[in-house]
Amino acid sequence: MTLTAALLSFALLALLITITPGLDNALVLRYAGRQGSGAAFAASAGICAGLFVWALAASLGISALLAASEVAYTALRWIGAAYMVYLGVRMLISAIRGGYGAPGGSSVATVRSRDAFRTGFTVNLLNPKVGAFYVALIPQFMVPSVAPAAMGVLLAVVHIAVCMAWFVVLIALVGVVSGWLQRPSVQRGLDGVVGTALVGFGARLALAKA
Repeated sequence: MTLTAALLSFALLALLITITPGLDNALVLRYAGRQGSGAAFAASAGICAGLFVWALAASLGISALLAASEVAYTALRWIGAAYMVYLGVRMLISAIRGGYGAPGGSSVATVRSRDAFRTGFTVNLLNPKVGAFYVALIPQFMVPSVAPAAMGVLLAVVHIAVCMAWFVVLIALVGVVSGWLQRPSVQRGLDGVVGTALVGFGARLALAKA
């Protein structure tokens, strides 16, 4: 397989995986509808940063070592699950209490963007399933003429580019109905749905076998 063919094949697979409904899409939708495009793009950047770390770790063999260590894998899995449940419960509490409003000044927007980036990054970084995914996937697209670490970085860049392109489309679609999404009842419902999804993902991660 040539380098071009490997990158194109991986890009297609990454697109199919990215557009599949899941936690990342739910987070971006929540931030886009709840806090605006700035926070949504920050969450997207955090998600992609987490993907890059896992892809680099997989290409260097670190993820394989983690997958081989049952204790380390289980510890990371439980930490990730607890964090997801924590975020989900916070959103569910917000959905029940309400108290929503439009984004405030630039300082508030900056804080929200930082929180969104940290959430996207941490959720991916603490999910060992992402690392296991890369460990299983990256070797299938290796090219003999390219160093494994370099190929891992290239594949990560492709994955990030595909993810960001999809998130741009997703955020733009949310922008079309932003007026409707600003309704307090809709925002409470959005937090309720995403909060429930986070709790569900956390529970599934905690109960999953390595």
